[in-house]
Amino acid sequence: MRIAFISDIHGNAVALDAVLADIEKKQVDKIYVLGDISYRGPEPKRALDLVRSLNTDVIKGNADEWVVRGVKEGEVAASAFEMMNKERDWIFSQLDEESIRYLDELPTELNPQFGKIKIHAFHATPNSLFDVVQPFESDDALIEKMMGNNADIFIYAHIHKPFIRYIEGKCLINIGSVGLPFDGLAKSSYAIVDVNEESFQTSIVRVNYDVSKVIKQYKEANYPNSEQMVKVIENGRI
Repeated sequence: MRIAFISDIHGNAVALDAVLADIEKKQVDKIYVLGDISYRGPEPKRALDLVRSLNTDVIKGNADEWVVRGVKEGEVAASAFEMMNKERDWIFSQLDEESIRYLDELPTELNPQFGKIKIHAFHATPNSLFDVVQPFESDDALIEKMMGNNADIFIYAHIHKPFIRYIEGKCLINIGSVGLPFDGLAKSSYAIVDVNEESFQTSIVRVNYDVSKVIKQYKEANYPNSEQMVKVIENGRI
């Protein structure tokens, strides 16, 4: 069984097109989506429609929650608060009522099992859509924050920095970001997990997409904060 985990599309439908094409070439059997679908990108509706067309399991990310109800004070830096709500309002204006309801009703975790291999997938941590857990944290911290149940593989997104670590016989994966990578490489990121009855293999995949096209979309859409978002897209770094 070959499973792809994608997340943090952030309205970058061009990048999502490229990732889905790559997934098709790799003959993936199942796709899971770990949230942050529309917010901060130039094509929020098309990105959401593409995700929904997969007819698969999707969970909520912090940015999906923001689209539904706005960014609250204390959730982002004070200096970014006003602009991020302007961006949210723009995204909200591009989505219809049914799309907003879909985002609002998304669940927050997945617990699939393939053979004897159990997977626990969530957006940021098992208990929060917003907490930030970095790849450099200690084994003990990662176990406490991320690996609380009896799964074999723990998969999350949110930080836009892909990595794989093995801790006390368990596997922790961050799948990075389809639409807004933050690790200095301006390529989409997702993860593949190959599962047999009692074994598994994991990998991070990086995919080229048309960055110049997305930059043009930001500018032509009169997207709020387009100058900053163009820098992020170009550099793969916030």
